[in-house]
Amino acid sequence: MPYSGPFQYGDRVQLTDAKRRHYTLVLEEGVKFHSHRGIIEHSQIVGMDEGSVVTSTLGSDFLLFRHLMVDHVLSMPRGAAVIYPKDSAQILVEGDIFMGARVLEAGAGSGALSMTLLRAVGPEGHVFSYEIREDHLEFAENNVEEYFGSKPEWWSPRLGDLGDVTVDDLGGPVDRIVLDMLEPWEHLETVRDLLIPGGVFMTYVATVPQLMKVMEGLRELKCFTEPRAWESLVREWKVEGLATRPEHRMNAHTAFLIWTRRLADGVTPPAVKRRARR
Repeated sequence: MPYSGPFQYGDRVQLTDAKRRHYTLVLEEGVKFHSHRGIIEHSQIVGMDEGSVVTSTLGSDFLLFRHLMVDHVLSMPRGAAVIYPKDSAQILVEGDIFMGARVLEAGAGSGALSMTLLRAVGPEGHVFSYEIREDHLEFAENNVEEYFGSKPEWWSPRLGDLGDVTVDDLGGPVDRIVLDMLEPWEHLETVRDLLIPGGVFMTYVATVPQLMKVMEGLRELKCFTEPRAWESLVREWKVEGLATRPEHRMNAHTAFLIWTRRLADGVTPPAVKRRARR
């Protein structure tokens, strides 16, 4: 799918009406888009530039844009819950996902994070995506291939348990590891064995008990830096003159993110000094 230029058949197009409602279609010859606001022939859109307006048979105007990745992630079919953009953005920056990186993710789910990682590392890097459920892996493969137009050559989606993965399976250690699974603390030793010294490890967990078990497990292994944990909250604002105020609804807790780095072999981390309780 092209990222720019005039629309052509085969493009995925997002139509936005006056109430900011979105409608998605794939341009096909001889096909029409029907809604309560009228009919639009796909042929009307072909050849138009992004940011144009198309008018339906009932006189309603629709803005035309190609899908951004965030649009694709929020509208694509899913078998498992996805990592939402506010969290995947944190993973990209805090995890230092760089072009050319070799990244392992486990818990591919519906492929939302896979797409983000693949675009970040580019063809010079590689993403290994492990998923234990075949139906979830199928969703991930379909969604990724639909977004990129075909399966990226720098992607290896695999059905299997992370606990069975060895360095040989990956052709060497990886630069970054991201986990999105129910019991990530069960695989911390595997993470240690697969990650290069200095490599970043992040995990995404939804509940406080999960958070505590991962943090405690990392500290017990003594081969990682002191882990950090946080959550990101996003609140939009309504800006209309004197009525400017926060929106009533917000994207609050989705999950906790945990971050740490692998130490060199044989190194014991310095003891963390905490203030004494009064």
